[in-house]
Amino acid sequence: MNASHAFDDAIALRPQGDGQYGGATSPAYANMVGPFGGITAATALNAVMLHPALLGEPLSLTVNFCAALADGPFAVSAQPVRTNRSAQHWVVSITQTGASGEAETVVTASVVTAARRSTWSVDDEPMPAVRKPDELKPYTVPSPVEWIRRYEMRPIEGAIPHTWDGSGSDSRSRLWMREAVPRPLDLCGLAALADVFFPRIWLRRATRVPAGTVSMTVYFHAGSAQLAEVGHGWVLGQARAQAFRNGFFDQTALLWSEAGHLLCSSHQVVYYKE
Repeated sequence: MNASHAFDDAIALRPQGDGQYGGATSPAYANMVGPFGGITAATALNAVMLHPALLGEPLSLTVNFCAALADGPFAVSAQPVRTNRSAQHWVVSITQTGASGEAETVVTASVVTAARRSTWSVDDEPMPAVRKPDELKPYTVPSPVEWIRRYEMRPIEGAIPHTWDGSGSDSRSRLWMREAVPRPLDLCGLAALADVFFPRIWLRRATRVPAGTVSMTVYFHAGSAQLAEVGHGWVLGQARAQAFRNGFFDQTALLWSEAGHLLCSSHQVVYYKE
């Protein structure tokens, strides 16, 4: 029997009835404080994907990080709040037992799913012309956090600074990425990939400051069938910020398949501390 993939272990949920699930954080996706935000987003989405009332597939996922998850068990609630003919709206929450012994909300999320129809379609944001993955050297991100090891990354531009001297001038990164241990790309995996980018303020300033995502939204432009065509292939990611102001900055990210199809777009607002 093949061993299960670390990603699937990390987002695994135990059904406990009526849209309620139990899960636990995974050491394989540990971040500096709590788990990697992408794995938390994928877990919230997985609760919807597992629900027997699910209609269609995800169009959007918004995750609000109220607090860092503590290592250990957590509870997830996923409830459909309205179902229309072709779209469905969900509210998701993740709770953990706090110091007081009471359940405390650490994550809230909303998900919109839909039954997609075949219509006229076009990618109005073409994939940029960049070097192919086999033309780039494998790159090990200089970071002590464990989740980084779960991904293979080949930066094209805007790699994490090696010298923190305040000389940064641009916030754009481009890189090829995929699971380090082969795993076919799916919707939960895509949600996690949308969050692999390090804080834009580090690149823009070449200055390391504490930072953390407050809210993250992923818009899914590809469904399961198109992701199946990607398989374990490379995904091109691009991320940049638009503004840094008063302790917060934004990030826009785009992810394309090697074939040039836009798979998803993502937007974040991130806190930074001076």
